[in-house]
Amino acid sequence: MQDVSIRLDDTPGTLAKMGECLGRAGISVEGGGAWVVGESGFAHFLFQDGEAARAALEAVGIEVLEVRDVVVQRLKQAVPGQLGQLTRRMADAGINIEALYSDHDHQLVLVVDKPEEARIVSAKWAVET
Repeated sequence: MQDVSIRLDDTPGTLAKMGECLGRAGISVEGGGAWVVGESGFAHFLFQDGEAARAALEAVGIEVLEVRDVVVQRLKQAVPGQLGQLTRRMADAGINIEALYSDHDHQLVLVVDKPEEARIVSAKWAVET
């Protein structure tokens, strides 16, 4: 799975244009979110093939900032504090979380500066909890 970070125009129809172009290309969004900061829209969306998503988006003039591998972790929803525990482990390991969201299967998606190290921390945390 890969995160695609995108800059979007803050105008009506921009998300529709994005979704339509991905649909035409047969590319499914697996999770993510979008928001406005200042006068620009930004988004992080999850795809099976981030480079295919990049190609489809750029073909219609949508600016792709980055395509990156992610760390995916299932939290036990009924157990309070799991997000804090996992993210504390990441911080203690010197891993910076740059974006965090959920996928369509209710899993936590982490975009981090050190994905290989984060996968190790995440796997160890999952076993211990």
